[in-house]
Amino acid sequence: MKQVQLTLLLVISGALSSGIAYAQHDTLKYDPKDLVTALHTTFGEHHARAVHTKGLFFDGTFSPSKDAAAITKAKHLQNKSSNVIVRFSDFTGIPDIPDNAGPANPRGMAIKFIMDDSSATDIVGHSFNGFPTENSDQFHDLLLSIARSGEGALKPTALDSFLATHPIAKTFLTTQKLPASYATIAYFGVNAFKFTNRKGKSCYIRYQFIPEEEKLLTAQEYNNKDADYLINEIKNRIAKKPVVFKMYAQIAENIDVIDNPSVAWPNTRRKVFLGTVTLTRLADNSEAADKALFFIPNNIPAGIEPADPMIDFRSKAYPISVKERQ
Repeated sequence: MKQVQLTLLLVISGALSSGIAYAQHDTLKYDPKDLVTALHTTFGEHHARAVHTKGLFFDGTFSPSKDAAAITKAKHLQNKSSNVIVRFSDFTGIPDIPDNAGPANPRGMAIKFIMDDSSATDIVGHSFNGFPTENSDQFHDLLLSIARSGEGALKPTALDSFLATHPIAKTFLTTQKLPASYATIAYFGVNAFKFTNRKGKSCYIRYQFIPEEEKLLTAQEYNNKDADYLINEIKNRIAKKPVVFKMYAQIAENIDVIDNPSVAWPNTRRKVFLGTVTLTRLADNSEAADKALFFIPNNIPAGIEPADPMIDFRSKAYPISVKERQ
């Protein structure tokens, strides 16, 4: 790993319905290409995924619950099972980031649901209930503040200054859970979507994926793990038994802001069980498969609409990264 990337690891580790509410957003200064460039500036340009670069694909199935069809007419949630491809990953755009590095958090979980007519829909989430910033401009600035705060940077660094005025980003960087396995930590879709059922009734939701058992590590246990402990653990685990997650829709109330992903909704909000994701085997993880398979947040069927403008922004940035890694 290049010295600049090691420096960045040290920097991040050390810093570490009609009545629905909306945040007030100014016009964005940066476009999706600017965000991808900021990711490369921070983590290096590797002709790979710009972020969540290190990961593995798995095959499995999704079985929707009876309750899912009551809140959305989305095809994959209508009482019929579909195939899924799931990718677990580490954070950053560094392909060889150690699994036990601080900046490897949060972990990513991306899901592609493939229906019997070959149509597909995607969900992209990570293992922290919330996003570090309320919009893409602030995330862009956070990334560049990290890039400017390497070894030898004068104090207060650019990152120090950013975190001083963005306490949610500081919480995000310094309170990550440390997983014993990709299979034993919860994942969250931090952007809100609008669900509409066949009767035309709508609600606003965020996704949650809850493991059969949450198992975390202490900081000491985490530091003592090897650089590929998550990769090796999940390979061994799935060779013995399926990996199972329960998928939920957390329902917003009228006082909840739906277009600010940095603010998690209270745990007291109602959750609707949408179904079960069951992973049964390691998928094709060849270089060709990795280049070909991608997940787009706004690749969604009728019955689901973006409710947070960041969804469409992210969906424009992803294809830029896909093209760069071909």
